[in-house]
Amino acid sequence: MSARDRAREALERLVDASTAERALISVASLVLAMLVGTVLILVSGRMTTCAPSDAAYYFGVGFCYDPLTVYDRLFLGALGDPLRQGWSPLNSQLAVTLRETTVLVFTGLSVAIAFRAGIFNIGTQGQLVVGALATGLGVLWASPLVSGVVGTVLLIPLGLAIGATFGALYGAIPGVLKAYADANEVITTIMLNLIATGVTLYLVSDVFKDPNSQANQTVPLPDYATFPSILFGGSTDFSLVALLLGVAALVALAYLIERTTFGYDVRTSGLQPEAAEYGGVDSKRTIVASMMLSGALGGVGGAMYVLMILGKFQTGVPAYGFDGITVSILAGNNPLGVGLAALLFGVLKSGTTVVQFATDVPPQLVGVLRGLIILFVAMPEFFRLIGKRVGSAGERGSKPAATDGGVGSGGVDDE
Repeated sequence: MSARDRAREALERLVDASTAERALISVASLVLAMLVGTVLILVSGRMTTCAPSDAAYYFGVGFCYDPLTVYDRLFLGALGDPLRQGWSPLNSQLAVTLRETTVLVFTGLSVAIAFRAGIFNIGTQGQLVVGALATGLGVLWASPLVSGVVGTVLLIPLGLAIGATFGALYGAIPGVLKAYADANEVITTIMLNLIATGVTLYLVSDVFKDPNSQANQTVPLPDYATFPSILFGGSTDFSLVALLLGVAALVALAYLIERTTFGYDVRTSGLQPEAAEYGGVDSKRTIVASMMLSGALGGVGGAMYVLMILGKFQTGVPAYGFDGITVSILAGNNPLGVGLAALLFGVLKSGTTVVQFATDVPPQLVGVLRGLIILFVAMPEFFRLIGKRVGSAGERGSKPAATDGGVGSGGVDDE
């Protein structure tokens, strides 16, 4: 058997892996990443000078960096150190982890819906930025009209709706170009990311700038126009209400994809576009609709960033949209899996900060460790997606399109 045949067989086995097997592969990948990271920590610790009393000793050899301490701070630190006496589940560090998770749920869903439709939406970051700015300006304009609890009840849904609308409109641009001009969506979405960043920078630094601040930001929103901090306290920039909305979005999108006609159109277009066309699916409309829904979810992520974290729009938005790409790949583009992948990312992002403050490990090494974990855990799912596309291409070339709503032996429901 040739190397190419062995590679194809390995991909087919990975594609056919059950949910339990995929979970075990992910756990094994995480363990392997930590082992590789341990070696890097120890090697770096030997290359660094420190006092003998500060060194960690393994096999009689002193190392300036202790891998056990690093991983303890990376994972348990992100949860507020649950092994510590007097630990409370409502601690501020866990709030930071859940805050990051909440935004990543929406950006991960944004990428996942586009990927399920066979569209590589690299523009979630731009859609998030546009939605965030629109939310900040829209809610700021409406906030003098209401106040108090009534203002909170009215302004938060308004802000989410504005973010979703502008994100959807911005996502429609590459969708229309893809559907009706056959423009490569990777190129157009990357370009639109740059345009979104540049235009928002101009608007916030010139037209809508807060005159009382040196930073490029809009006027802060009143407290009643932002998500209420429930249980965790107002200093954490996290709202349990926002997280619950994220969970609802996970369930709603999973139902939409797996149980509705639109979801069927999206899945068949992503797996077997020729069969979908033959079966009566309007591929152009599906592409545009998928990109609009993807952009809307990205825009809601931007609204969450403004209404929950900052309370205003400020340039230099973190790369939540790009992180959403990896979250989606790690979840296998499964909406419910996005929740777990987003939580892992939230732990890593929050724990990275704890490691930097609680240890002497340089931030560059911490970034490498985080990247290793993401790479090792995401790569099996990445290859699984490649295997699906390779298998779908082979089926399209060897089997006739189904005319009864099915898509051959590699059925859509296996996605």
